[in-house]
Amino acid sequence: MLTEQSDIVLSVIIPFYNEEESLAELYGLIAQTVSGELEPVELIFIDDGSTDRSNAVVRELRARDARVRLITFRRNQGKSAALSVGFRAARGGYVVTMDADLQDDPDEIPNLVDKLNEGYDLVSGWKKVRHDPLTKTAPSRLFNVVTSLLSGVRLHDFNCGLKIYRREVVKEIQMYGERHRFIPVLAHMSGFRVGELPVKHHPRRHGRSKFGAYRFIAGFFDLITLMFRMKFLTKPLHFFGSLGMLSMLVGLAILAYLTIGWFHGRWIGNRPLLHIGVLGVVAGVQLFTLGLIGEMIAEKSTRGRLPLREDSDIDEKP
Repeated sequence: MLTEQSDIVLSVIIPFYNEEESLAELYGLIAQTVSGELEPVELIFIDDGSTDRSNAVVRELRARDARVRLITFRRNQGKSAALSVGFRAARGGYVVTMDADLQDDPDEIPNLVDKLNEGYDLVSGWKKVRHDPLTKTAPSRLFNVVTSLLSGVRLHDFNCGLKIYRREVVKEIQMYGERHRFIPVLAHMSGFRVGELPVKHHPRRHGRSKFGAYRFIAGFFDLITLMFRMKFLTKPLHFFGSLGMLSMLVGLAILAYLTIGWFHGRWIGNRPLLHIGVLGVVAGVQLFTLGLIGEMIAEKSTRGRLPLREDSDIDEKP
């Protein structure tokens, strides 16, 4: 069930940055694929601060085809920001995202729609046969394995740009930083059903990849943030309280040991172990207090914001 009424069946979101050689061909392939039962359709191109003629190419396409929409950033903001703006602008019941470098195949869109209609809210593409250099594929495999193990979302390829969503998914999830890599995890955290479909992947024909090695470092930090949100967002005392209890127990054990020694005539005033024990107890109390404060904040911020399905019955009476 959709959360908004719209005549648009499908929105295709294409973020791009300096892809002038690919855009016209990509537009033709998408237009050919979506004609028919997926119409009416809108093609949302997001210019992430391109410095070549990419923007002009899309403007020419928009002048010829009213289905083409163009959103332009004044400077490069990153893929997460581009997708976030595209999600807000999308009006279709189905929303497809894909990269602009012609490596994603538009012919897969009908297959993604069919897979979504099997009962999923989001279907992520899986580049089972990937045409990229080892410097990209090896770190990506490691990233996918770690993310799958930590998040519990069993996907082979979190990083695939080709995905399809129901509209309520893109209107609910929030992205910033490098979190476009974790969209399936964010959807899973919100209670949506996530699936996967093997898709065709093509070698890059024009230009070069715009992503550097730093993306893996940023992705690691974002993964830590998401794991904390997933496990402890509504129960921060479980995290900080556990650390606090451990710190206090270690501190108290050290102080108990020193106290027994003091009763046996040992001078403990100048021993570093005394300071470590006191520090452990103080840090434990502070961590436990931080967890309690977090619990009060979480209770207030999550009140009335539980992820209910669209067709849920709820009694609003006091």
